[in-house]
Amino acid sequence: MNRPEIQDVLYEAPGPKTRRRIRLFTILALLLLAGLLAAIVRQFAVTGQFQPKYWFFFARLTTWRFLGEGLVTTLGAALVGSALAFGMGFLLMRGKIRRNPVLRWLCTALIEFTRGVPTLLFIYFFFLIVPGTGWKLSAFWKITLPCAISACGVVAEALRSGVNAVPKGQREAALSLGYRETKLFYRIIFPQAIRFVIPSLIAELVIVLKDTTFASIVSCADLMQNAKVLISNYDALLSIYLVVAVIYILINYMLNRLSDRVARLLKGNGSAERRAA
Repeated sequence: MNRPEIQDVLYEAPGPKTRRRIRLFTILALLLLAGLLAAIVRQFAVTGQFQPKYWFFFARLTTWRFLGEGLVTTLGAALVGSALAFGMGFLLMRGKIRRNPVLRWLCTALIEFTRGVPTLLFIYFFFLIVPGTGWKLSAFWKITLPCAISACGVVAEALRSGVNAVPKGQREAALSLGYRETKLFYRIIFPQAIRFVIPSLIAELVIVLKDTTFASIVSCADLMQNAKVLISNYDALLSIYLVVAVIYILINYMLNRLSDRVARLLKGNGSAERRAA
């Protein structure tokens, strides 16, 4: 007998009236969005933002190469920061679920601290305070480490929710078979937990990617910093920021699609395993 999915229990499928209402609101929203875009385009035309002097440099390969170099730095900072956030979040999660009250309290405090402090304050700390201690960091690490620290608390809580989602009976069954706690966690609990939270972790990667836009504060040559250089050279603020915004939107869209694809894949694998059981 197949067990119902969580969403099937919590949410009821919409009826005919609700579906018609959803379609109506969707059409109205699309019309409103189309009207807003038309107003923006008209305002651009009135203020002369479509003049060739604001766009001609996008036909040059050097412009795209320069933006591409910044994009590589941005993606590198996001990926490295996400990997560090996962490692630190995993350690914090392990500490919070341990029975040692001191370790549990310490990890809980660190999680709440990293979740509560804005990323910008961490960046200022690494940019203004850390160099005074004699610890010299490159601009890349001055943006990557703050983004990782800011995200690790959220990652820890996501991983902990995944661990808590694993049925308790599996732990009891494994203990009755002679599994030790460490082997039980890494062989049975965590592999299932990570499947539950992979979409959430990918969504956190999107947040880390957005946080890297602060890189210009530490003079890191990321996408935003290179965009500012182009703005100063061509005096074309709106067109350059518009192109950069489209690049960020495309990246985030691909990451969100990846998250949805992984979620569907994991849901399909889980359903197949339950049918086999």
